[in-house]
Formats: sequence, C-alpha cells, structure tokens
Amino acid sequence: MKRLALLLAQAPFAAFAEPHVAARTLPAGTVIAPEDIMGGADRDADDILGLQTRTVIYEGRPIHPTRLSQPYLVNRNQLVTIAYETPLMRIEAEGRALDPGQQDQVIRVLNLSSRSTVSGRVAADGSVIVQRN
Repeated sequence: MKRLALLLAQAPFAAFAEPHVAARTLPAGTVIAPEDIMGGADRDADDILGLQTRTVIYEGRPIHPTRLSQPYLVNRNQLVTIAYETPLMRIEAEGRALDPGQQDQVIRVLNLSSRSTVSGRVAADGSVIVQRN
C-alpha cells in the first residue's frame, strides 16, 4: 500500500488533468478543430487537434486519445493517382481506392485503365505509390 501511495505521489499531474470535452456531437471521421473542444484548460489542445474521430463522440463527453487516429488522406472509392517511380522515370495512372488509407499505409487500388487491383503506399500528397514486387 505504501508503494502505491508513493507511486501516485510521484506520478505526473498531467495524467490526472481534466480531459478535453466535445463542444458538439462529433460523428466518426470528424477531424478535430479548435471549435470542437472545450474544457481541459490546464492542458494544451495541440495533442488532439487535427486528429480524426474513430467513433461518435457525443457533446459534453470527454475526448480520449484512444478514440482518435491520424486522419485518412485517401477515402474508400476516392479517385487517386497511382504512381510507379524509378530514379529515371515516373509513370502515373488513375485509380479508385478500394480501402481508406493514412499516410504510409498500404492500400488496394483499382487501376481504371487496366481494371487490375494493385497495392501501394499512400504518399503525403494523397497519391498511391506502387513498387515492383
């Protein structure tokens, strides 16, 4: 019991800080903006701004980091540019994303001209880079 009291006394106070609260109902997929949060005055909101909700967060409920993720750059069924790069050339084609994807995540894309499915890594600009097998 003494160890637990000692551990709690040494724990950083940020762990016990009041969490940020949703200022309105945030549907799944919402990217958190400053007007979406309230409370948590003793904490900086930068740790959750720009993140995307995984599930619905109702107005007045705490926003836990476990319910947030990095935003998707590519959504399912979105038209994307498929690119194959080598040091000497770059080949591009139009495709349709079969999966949603965050930066550096591997997703499947349907090449619209050949109707074949390829896998590629989502780039920062939202294009999908495929590599040779």
